[in-house]
Amino acid sequence: MELRYWSLLIFLGAIWGSAFMFIKIATPELGAVFLVQLRLALASLVFLPLLIRPKLLKLFIRSFKYILILSLTNTAIPFILFSEASNGSDSNMLAILNSSTALMTMFIAFFWLKEKITIKQIGGLILGFIGIVILVNPKNSSIDAYSAFICLAGSFCYAFSGVFIQKYCVSINKLVLIGWSLVFGTILLIPFSAFSIPNSFPSNEAILSILWLGIVSTGLSFIGYVRLIEKVGAVKTSTVAYFLPVFGIIWGNIFLNELVSFLIIVGCIMVLVGVFFATSNRNSIGVVNGK
Repeated sequence: MELRYWSLLIFLGAIWGSAFMFIKIATPELGAVFLVQLRLALASLVFLPLLIRPKLLKLFIRSFKYILILSLTNTAIPFILFSEASNGSDSNMLAILNSSTALMTMFIAFFWLKEKITIKQIGGLILGFIGIVILVNPKNSSIDAYSAFICLAGSFCYAFSGVFIQKYCVSINKLVLIGWSLVFGTILLIPFSAFSIPNSFPSNEAILSILWLGIVSTGLSFIGYVRLIEKVGAVKTSTVAYFLPVFGIIWGNIFLNELVSFLIIVGCIMVLVGVFFATSNRNSIGVVNGK
């Protein structure tokens, strides 16, 4: 892979890794549902100029039912779950547990797609699971049991979406799939966010966090992600998942003074090594989870 594509890959990892930090900053003031509503709305505004082109509008009509499902399972629901989890967790834990998506994807694909699992993949699944057990123990890290549970539930949503895409949406234009799922995620959340409007005007830090999450981390970054898939393929692009927890730990430590204990490092390494082995034989991937 060319240096420019490696650079874009690492850049995307850095941006998506920072998303958990901004979620941690904005959620206490805005609430999980209203935060996600604003985030998806801003991201939709980034995508809409591309999506309303006649060629892509035709593709949208044919893909509507798949887009509607993914607007819930790959955007609205997991975004809310990770935002809610930030109330009881450091941002670095959100980033690390997000990596469990790959382990769950392999598990779901085994039952749903009847994919074969090798001994190496089983070893990766076990290693990753042990890493998760270490991380979700409140004695070892800064996350409570409820937040750990809904983090893993959010990762499960991403994993389901990835397998769903692999089964039903491989031939669908990814720009259409991602872009319109953001738009319909925004629309579907309107009735819920109407009852979640904050009582006070958010701080400058929360506003900047929203702008970053919506425009940069979700909008522009997903456009870059789609372009990278087109240029180097989905398999190579999927390696961005390894950078997310690394940057999540770095940004959380630098800007939020979050603790990085020995056991957090050990758990993170075990999860990432487990993910590497668990996904070593996979030749396709859905839309990246995220951010």
